[in-house]
Amino acid sequence: WEWQYYTGRTENCRIEDGILILEARKENYNGKNYTSARIKTQNKQSFQYGRIEARIKMPVGGEGIWPAFWMLGHNIPSAGWPACGEIDIVELMRDPTTAIGAIHYGSSSPYVHQSNSGNDKTVGNMSSGFHIYAIEWEPTQIRWYRDDYNYYTSSTWWSGTGSYPAPFNQPFFILLNFAVGASWWDKAITDSVVPFPQQFNVDYVRVYQMEP
Repeated sequence: WEWQYYTGRTENCRIEDGILILEARKENYNGKNYTSARIKTQNKQSFQYGRIEARIKMPVGGEGIWPAFWMLGHNIPSAGWPACGEIDIVELMRDPTTAIGAIHYGSSSPYVHQSNSGNDKTVGNMSSGFHIYAIEWEPTQIRWYRDDYNYYTSSTWWSGTGSYPAPFNQPFFILLNFAVGASWWDKAITDSVVPFPQQFNVDYVRVYQMEP
């Protein structure tokens, strides 16, 4: 129920001066009122355990603004969501002063969705500069960081695909996307008040393997 249309146009996804820009724009396109972009490493590269980080400058925010740096279990085609597992390394939901990290898990059939999440309200305005957002992912624990500040840790979950620590015991692929809106946001506010275009800027993404 998101409101954007993801395109492959340079208006929505491009590199400028070495920075990846995902840009959300207010425009009519293929039946949607907004355009944006999403990129992912699915079927290209997946990772299991280690430190996954990105240096990011967030958009200015507002009702419906929803950029994210996240991961999904590579078995999503067969297991479905949420049984495949989801790791949200960082997302901004409306408020540019709150960094959110989360995991999603459960059963796809029958559908049971649960999540664990934490947030960092000490970050300041995330749109005013770049910060490093990361997880350190071990077999039975995931830790969330902002500029090396550990603001949340999770070690409890389950999955319909198997016993603990499934589903977070398999390779995951990486996604970067800039969504606009969903069923729980007020579209009238977004249409009339929120400034566009907005940019989700990514300097780099790095993955570090755990030492044996």
